[in-house]
Amino acid sequence: MRKLIAILVLCPLLSQGQRKFGIKAGANFANVTNASSINSENSTGFMIGAFFAPESKTIMSSSTELIFSRQGYSYSTNTNTGKVNLNYILLEQMMGINITKFVKLQFGGMTGFLINAKADSSSTQGSTTSTFGMMDYMNRFDYGFATGIEIFPYKGLMIGTRLNLSMAKVFNAAENSSSPSIMPGIDAKSNVLQIYAGYRF
Repeated sequence: MRKLIAILVLCPLLSQGQRKFGIKAGANFANVTNASSINSENSTGFMIGAFFAPESKTIMSSSTELIFSRQGYSYSTNTNTGKVNLNYILLEQMMGINITKFVKLQFGGMTGFLINAKADSSSTQGSTTSTFGMMDYMNRFDYGFATGIEIFPYKGLMIGTRLNLSMAKVFNAAENSSSPSIMPGIDAKSNVLQIYAGYRF
């Protein structure tokens, strides 16, 4: 599986041709799967990044993207409520199907590297609030698939939405006596819905 993701991400980087540069930013709506033990809910974050896209006059196109992504999850247990913030650097390679010059369907692969992980925890009694690091419990490497749609309403303006589905586990160890109670089981994986706007130069 990792080899397939690497091929999707890296092979188009070797292609020749004039590239267009662009920037984009937007909102993330993230969560983790298999986390019923902590009553996980969607967490709102943000993403910002840049992309390079070879010029294409055919139905197929591609783009390479480097993105900072704030994601994670909100949680509620019997004793605590709060939010886990996970900061990733994502490299995404997307292939596109140009429906018209105004609409593009996208699919591809993504890899990610976790650069920071922190949790905010508040007692359900409202007596204590704390912030602590989570890096020791996290899997630093992420990979998965992505699909989405982009619309180009006017000149270089771009509006899009994308769903990133991780195949890698979020945590590097199952919940045990030494890990925070706000961690679900080891099989938890990230899902992120992105809604963004950008500009192609």
